[in-house]
Amino acid sequence: MTRSATAFWFKGPGEGEIRSVELTAPGPGDVLVRTLFSGVSRGTETLVFRGGVPENQYRAMRAPFQEGEFPWPVKYGYLNVGVVEQGSPGLLGRTVFCLYPHQTHYVVPADAVTVVPDGVPASRAVLAGTVETAVNALWDAAPLVGDRIAVIGAGMVGCSVAAVLGGFPGAQVELVDVDPARAAVAEAFGVGFATPERATEECDLVIHASATEAGLVRALELLAPEGEVIELSWYGDRKVCLPLGESFHSRRLTVRSSQVGSVSPARRSRRTFGDRLALALDLLANPAFEALITGESRFGELPSVMPALAEGEIPALCHRIVY
Repeated sequence: MTRSATAFWFKGPGEGEIRSVELTAPGPGDVLVRTLFSGVSRGTETLVFRGGVPENQYRAMRAPFQEGEFPWPVKYGYLNVGVVEQGSPGLLGRTVFCLYPHQTHYVVPADAVTVVPDGVPASRAVLAGTVETAVNALWDAAPLVGDRIAVIGAGMVGCSVAAVLGGFPGAQVELVDVDPARAAVAEAFGVGFATPERATEECDLVIHASATEAGLVRALELLAPEGEVIELSWYGDRKVCLPLGESFHSRRLTVRSSQVGSVSPARRSRRTFGDRLALALDLLANPAFEALITGESRFGELPSVMPALAEGEIPALCHRIVY
């Protein structure tokens, strides 16, 4: 038995289209999911949409259920919330999160979906993949009680990191961004806000997520001696220059990468990908995360919405897609 669904594909540089797809019936151990919402991760998805994935990163940048090959055409995305309509009896009727692209229905192995907790609205659960990135980053960063912490870049990832840090004991957390309007998001999470030129210096830890050279340079400037930058930005095929002369060595500064594709070494022996995602969904019970949903469109509008997001015409953090 087959059934029809529709999916959004990245067709070419700055172009997308909706295509029909045929789904086979779920086999043993599979589930059929009807999508309720998906989210556009503006940074990564629009970079893919523009064709900015370097050839040597094609394998590393594959989404779990991607179809097609970089640069185009590809079916790409990883923030999907739906309802299980067929498959495992224990999951029937449950709202689940899956790292699946923008598609109306899909069939995946049952262990590829995570049940959304009762206290988390399906419409907010689209943020789970991004909050999972924040969780992994903070496992890497290992902040300490009372740390002075700056988060540079108030996009989806930076704001998610700031949101999780907002409840950290004794920490002085400041969200830093060039857009003063992001102060409202910082306030929702109970953290401070500053523009880069007014940011607090002498930080023990800086989480960098602005995906700009200027932001990373400023991150180094904000550190106290022996401080550390955790780099979350992914620059695609762009190169960045850093002042690693000057006082970089005398102040014994550190720049360290973090990436969600593997569980942080700090927890890898004790936590699975599933554990990490379940924790992210639990954190989304905090209604303050609604501040990250800054726009909404219907699924059928994606061919015009994605180019607008890529060009910055829609100034979204997370843009939610309704099915």
